[in-house]
Amino acid sequence: MSVAPSRQTTDDGQRTSTDNSMDKIEYKPIGIIHSPFRTPEGTPIQPTGGVGIEAEVEIFPEYIEGLDDLESFSHIILLYHFHLSKNFSLKVKPFLDNVYRGLFATKAPARPNSIGLSVVRLLRTERGRLHVQDIDMVDLTPVLDIKPYVPAFDSRKADRTGWVESLTHNAETVKGDGRFAK
Repeated sequence: MSVAPSRQTTDDGQRTSTDNSMDKIEYKPIGIIHSPFRTPEGTPIQPTGGVGIEAEVEIFPEYIEGLDDLESFSHIILLYHFHLSKNFSLKVKPFLDNVYRGLFATKAPARPNSIGLSVVRLLRTERGRLHVQDIDMVDLTPVLDIKPYVPAFDSRKADRTGWVESLTHNAETVKGDGRFAK
């Protein structure tokens, strides 16, 4: 996974990097998701569409110790890599709309850095495996990080939700059609 460096413009209009350490950022998966969804087609587009659907998150041995105390939380945040997403565009037609929108105003999986985030219910932990529910990830999705979901820190009352405000009632039933995996 790469991230473009911070840029500045010189007096002659040229853009230059201000921090060479930002030329490339690499992440190593800490585990993989075992999901009943084998392809993007038919996969829920948000966790609200996957209510009741269970999966296992297999944590690689070198990270298992980091799961200590996680079971005391009812929900966790999974950060993962959209490994099947291809060829991002800065304008996309999101699943809930027929109008092209700016990529960063959508939750489309094909992005410059294909990172996904889902809040899921943690049912239990068992020997390096997290049993979770309410999922929207494809089988074998690489997990980048896990954080506890703490409503006092993670929940915000939104004053506005943009173009999607009148369309969220469909999120529970809309499934992926593979448009971002091509």
